Amino acid sequence: MITTLIVIGILAILLIWVISVQRNLISKEELCKNAMSQIGVQMSSRWDALTALAELIKSYDEHEYKTLRDVIAQRATITGASSATDTDMQETILTDAMKRLAVVIEKYPDIKANQMYIKTMDSVNMYENQVRMSRMVYNDSVTNYNRLIRQIPSNIVASLFGFKSKEYLEENEAKTEMPKMNL
Repeated sequence: MITTLIVIGILAILLIWVISVQRNLISKEELCKNAMSQIGVQMSSRWDALTALAELIKSYDEHEYKTLRDVIAQRATITGASSATDTDMQETILTDAMKRLAVVIEKYPDIKANQMYIKTMDSVNMYENQVRMSRMVYNDSVTNYNRLIRQIPSNIVASLFGFKSKEYLEENEAKTEMPKMNL
């Protein structure tokens, strides 16, 4: 009888521990999804600012405007379910659009005096900083999540419930070569 109670007690403690670890894993996974969604929100704002710049370019160079619109059409929404690869691909497309925009601004330097350009570039810079911060938060969330998945004994529960490690967001090589278009 006492042996049975001890076994039941041990099993109850083990069950409570498994549930606790599983809840912690879900919490960390949700933080990663939330951080990725925040990146998506900031990237969407940057795309909106880029679209406004494209509209400004329209009055200067119709061909470049159409080219920019084609690049902007490749835009995709980043959500909590998106991967690091999806985000990097969108960064590359955005960088390409910004490079095209820099060429037009170089051809028509008086664009820089336009108030809409000034305000929009301020917005682009602000959103850029917010994306950078969101990427840092995402990578921190992924570190905590992946650490929990890899550490003993929580790795047992993670494999039991099918939790997989997540990718980090790396610095986009194209991004480091992005043109400066400040005033």
